[in-house]
Amino acid sequence: MEKLIPSLQWIKAYNPANLRGDVIAGLTVGVMLIPQGMAYAMLAGLPPIYGLYASIVPLIVYALLGTSRQLAVGPVAMVSLLVASGVGLIAEGGTSEYISAAILLAFMVGAIQFLLGAFRLGFLVNLLSHPVIAAFTSGAAILIAVSQLKHLFGIHIETGQLHKSILSIIENIGNTNLPTLAIGLTAIVSIVLLKQLHKTIPTPLIVVILGTLAVYTFNLDALGVKTIGEVPSGLPIFELPTFSSSAILTLLPLALAISFISFMESFAVATVIQKKHQDYQVDANQELRALGLANVVGSFFQSYTVTGGFSRSAVNNDAGAKTGLASIISALIIVVTLLFLTQYFELLPNAVLAAIIMVAVYGLIDIKEAKHLYHSDKLDFYSFIITALSTLFIGIEEGILIGTIFSIGLIMYKISYPHIAKMGLVPDTNEFRNTKRFESLETFDTLLIVRFDAQIFYANVKSLKSYILDNINEHTEGVILEASVVTNVDSTGVDVLKEIAKTLRSKQIKFVITDVKGPVRDVFHRNHIDKDKHNLHFELTTMDAVNLILNNKTSGKENIILQTSEA
Repeated sequence: MEKLIPSLQWIKAYNPANLRGDVIAGLTVGVMLIPQGMAYAMLAGLPPIYGLYASIVPLIVYALLGTSRQLAVGPVAMVSLLVASGVGLIAEGGTSEYISAAILLAFMVGAIQFLLGAFRLGFLVNLLSHPVIAAFTSGAAILIAVSQLKHLFGIHIETGQLHKSILSIIENIGNTNLPTLAIGLTAIVSIVLLKQLHKTIPTPLIVVILGTLAVYTFNLDALGVKTIGEVPSGLPIFELPTFSSSAILTLLPLALAISFISFMESFAVATVIQKKHQDYQVDANQELRALGLANVVGSFFQSYTVTGGFSRSAVNNDAGAKTGLASIISALIIVVTLLFLTQYFELLPNAVLAAIIMVAVYGLIDIKEAKHLYHSDKLDFYSFIITALSTLFIGIEEGILIGTIFSIGLIMYKISYPHIAKMGLVPDTNEFRNTKRFESLETFDTLLIVRFDAQIFYANVKSLKSYILDNINEHTEGVILEASVVTNVDSTGVDVLKEIAKTLRSKQIKFVITDVKGPVRDVFHRNHIDKDKHNLHFELTTMDAVNLILNNKTSGKENIILQTSEA
């Protein structure tokens, strides 16, 4: 039962000494969630109240089912932008149709995540490489920040693609509402300065209160400062999402993308925080199930898509959270807010919520990763650049898709063309090393000695064949394949090795394979390799193979090599 409901582990053995930390962390994150939830809902194209709806049921469900005890689940900037980019294709932001589609999307994302976890398919998220995720996150963070400039300046800005947004800003900058800009810039500076004092200070809530007071005191709404307006009070009611086949088909690609991206964001921060605690382990498949049910059940209570967030989780941990009770307390703070405090947010300026979003996403722009990849791995750097540019100038969904396809293409390229080393003998030893990495190695004019640094299978065996045939000449007496790194040979690999041996035999060249691991020997044994029929010889070491070819001295152990099943 504890595997299905991990919270039973800490509930049964709850230590009263943890209560103080859980309460403080729950209160702190709950206070943060009020302005952040409203801001991210606005980013998602939803009325701000839906950010509070998304901060109740999902938090409680994850607290009970998740394996991380410090992960703070709720609305986040990245997912909110993805929601806006996809749901905006179906309906206009803020309309009842738009809201219904956003809630349906939360259900779909949750169902996909739960099924991935139920069938233990969490490994599929590995298709999204770290450079692609870092680039997508950076590109999306820039788009998020730019999209909020319309609230910061009080002007209309076209969003979705960076170049269109820039042109739109240039065209409309003359219509800037100065009081709105002043409030927004003051909020940004205040958040940055207050965060320098201590990261547990609820800076978003402070600027929300100050911004609201400024509008009320100086009647700024009469000067064109836009506020969020009436915020309905009361808890979200139970209501099933509106299912529509056309909407499901339209949202499915987006739901798949969000399922992977939101899980990776959540799992990454959960793993980092878990390393600071030794009393539990984070399980990827259970995390998928927990996040999935948090979104599914949340959608029944008018929640849009949620996941684990970096900043709130860090604050939750630093404030002393020890168990999921902290998240349950945070949800209760939102309940109290919805029941008694919503009327106080009517004069909250949109510019303040925009400031909260812009400061939050600034930390997601990862320039350091781009610099690191440029110096350490050019191919991964190209993945980063292509993904980032695609996200910025083509679109959010297109960016992650292009980046993933390019990343998978790089993987296939690397698999198809693995490292092959030409080997030479270290003087006064029986050791062989890569001639490109070691100096003064002894080489043999009549021998080609190579090491293949990968498993031999259908995708790369042709590159081995090409390398061997391209590097032999009329003086070659033998080819030695040092297979110490080879962990598997599939049926295509065996067939091509036979083809290589047949071609070499036609040229009176011996083909010897050495340092063969047990599982690979088993493959050769099952395929009935015969040295006389196939011209495939086997020796224990490369030195034995050299002696066999140059001195016709066999070690006499070939039969043992082929028949043993021991490593």
